[in-house]
Amino acid sequence: MTTVLKTRLPLIQGALAQISTAGLVVAVSKAGGLGVLTTTGLDEDGLAAQIAAVRTQTAAPFAVNLMLQQANIPELLAYLLAHPVPVVTTSAGSPKRFVTQLQAVGTQVVAVIPSVKVAQKMAALGVDALVAEGMESGGHIGTLTTMALVQQVTAAVDVPVFAAGGIYDVAGVRAAEALGAVGVQVGTAFLAAEETPISPAYQQALVAASDTSTVVTGHALGDAVRCLHNPLTDAYFAAEQQGATPEDLHALLDGSLAKAIAGDVTHGTLMAGQIAGRIAKIEPVAAIVQRLYPDER
Repeated sequence: MTTVLKTRLPLIQGALAQISTAGLVVAVSKAGGLGVLTTTGLDEDGLAAQIAAVRTQTAAPFAVNLMLQQANIPELLAYLLAHPVPVVTTSAGSPKRFVTQLQAVGTQVVAVIPSVKVAQKMAALGVDALVAEGMESGGHIGTLTTMALVQQVTAAVDVPVFAAGGIYDVAGVRAAEALGAVGVQVGTAFLAAEETPISPAYQQALVAASDTSTVVTGHALGDAVRCLHNPLTDAYFAAEQQGATPEDLHALLDGSLAKAIAGDVTHGTLMAGQIAGRIAKIEPVAAIVQRLYPDER
């Protein structure tokens, strides 16, 4: 996949909603991986500005993520078709209606998938690669673990597969390769990067996390999200247990990621995967990439 994606390393930075903006993306791409821009909360002008910021700082390949639950996907897609980028990653939905359009303008399409069934559907669409994301991951998750998912997906499709979920260092990379993956996607580890634009309080919560510090909210809403346990998650589970309506639950959660990014670790959703328990310090992106691929120069 380094040949297809034109990166030095078979490493994709997970699209961190509202977080993976130009500074982080540039750092990852310069270090040899594929930096991925979030589009969550961006309109066409915002996306254009972020892409321009990346391109003024590096000529290395990068990607744009389309989280397909967003209402303005048609607007963002129109811009990406008129101003092609090297790679588009997709999540939380099917890119069926635009895969061939993006490929026609020279953009590779990489779909994030939670199951063999969805992987087979994406392969049938002709996507260039898949990311098999286990439920250990932070943010929106499926129901299968990385260990179970990756080996079943690689056995079921001929499309190159990246593994995601629970990967922190070279041991995780080698485990993914043993399961048949061509490379990895990493999200939580990059939350602890110096270049990541989240509050020091959010990052220190990651450093303080243990192996059992994450919980999963949103089951009652049909939208499971893994994050660090905090007073907000306590309030959510209490409300859920008391039979709160979906509207009441949304009122608790809506806008909470932005609060966490800004430093409110009491009322914010601190999205993170189970591997947060391995994070011991805040360090540069280059050091994180070196830990994942120590033998590559």
